[in-house]
Amino acid sequence: MRLSPSLFFTTGCEPALAFYEQCGLGRGAILLRWGDDMPVRTEAMRGKILHARFEGPGVLFHASDNDDAEPMKGSAMMLEFEDLAVMRELFARMAVGGRITVPLARQYWGTFFGMLVDAFGVQWMFSCSGE
Repeated sequence: MRLSPSLFFTTGCEPALAFYEQCGLGRGAILLRWGDDMPVRTEAMRGKILHARFEGPGVLFHASDNDDAEPMKGSAMMLEFEDLAVMRELFARMAVGGRITVPLARQYWGTFFGMLVDAFGVQWMFSCSGE
């Protein structure tokens, strides 16, 4: 068994995935669109992302556009690192256009940790036990 989270966007899935790819998180491996050999619920969804699989080193999640999607809250995507410099670089790239909610710093439990909400409303947690 493996847990593979799925991110739901209303109509911003494709730019979000492009942003994550640009940041160096990975790339979209599967991309199916509403209306391509399948029905659409509404014409406004035609061409939007029905299903995407996003993969990178140690990263796997799914994503889609759903015009009835609930705003993202109550969960976060957790990225764990062994290299602090690598984590700092990705944190800075993913914070562009978003909001840092916990600045990267060594926490009382001993690891470096930070949180942000990216430009697409997804919450990310970053943790590094290394230096």
